[in-house]
Amino acid sequence: MDYENVIEQVLAVTAPHVGEGAVPDYIPGLASVDPRQFAISVATVDGREFHGGDHAVPFAIESISKVFALALVLARKNTGIWKRVRREPSGMPFNDLIELELERGLPRNPYINPGAIVVADQLLADTGDGLAALRELLRAETGNPALEVDSVIAESELGAGDRNRAMGYLMASFGNMRCRVDEALDHYFRQCSFTLTCAELARAGLLVARHGVRADGSRLLDPEPARHITALMATCGTYDAAGEFAYEVGLPCKSGVGGGILAVVPEVCSVAVWGPGLDAKGNSVTGGIALREFATASKLSVF
Repeated sequence: MDYENVIEQVLAVTAPHVGEGAVPDYIPGLASVDPRQFAISVATVDGREFHGGDHAVPFAIESISKVFALALVLARKNTGIWKRVRREPSGMPFNDLIELELERGLPRNPYINPGAIVVADQLLADTGDGLAALRELLRAETGNPALEVDSVIAESELGAGDRNRAMGYLMASFGNMRCRVDEALDHYFRQCSFTLTCAELARAGLLVARHGVRADGSRLLDPEPARHITALMATCGTYDAAGEFAYEVGLPCKSGVGGGILAVVPEVCSVAVWGPGLDAKGNSVTGGIALREFATASKLSVF
């Protein structure tokens, strides 16, 4: 695969759209990000890396963190998490309360906000410090020992998190929270505020592409739960646009409102794209265009 040529094609197709979409104004720390940026990085399972655009600029990974938090919970062979969160697409906005109320505090999947809050709660209960566990994992997989939460983004998340708090307390009313709601939510807000570059995110994504094998060659996850994480990325990873992403891109993806999208080609590579401007569903406009072109040019769609 000539990844350098593929990235050149992606950059050419994406360039006219850079700046499109809207940054999320409900999180002040993200509202000030310049939308006229774009990056793509590819990391292969055999150790090569290829980059284009603003790949060295750090950004908040937001909901992409949910993939790695879920991996840490499943690594403890804690299948009980599936009694607390389902594995179905939602078809509703990622912060919807109505569906959660109707389904008695049982979130549809771990990649929408209520499901991710349950996962953060479980990781906190399992480890005593879920944020530290996630930080350690991301530092090891990216190769960046200084990787950290962005305090400005974290404070923005905390200040704008009333709807997430409502979800947490609603789930607690149905008996679906293990820790103190405020403590679990604090961990959740901060895990969304880790900042990575596109290059670092692609490296971290190899954990998924290698079916649970870490950068040092050790195994974090057994192949089956690793496969489950990837399957959920395909069916639920881009909120209620997952069907469109499967149709147009054909790769398991997880997006975040920071403008990043992580895609994986199992046993081949991990692809990270970043464009801060979002569409109405909360997915990066240029990220979606770039991944569609990447899949077309590389012929690596899994479908």
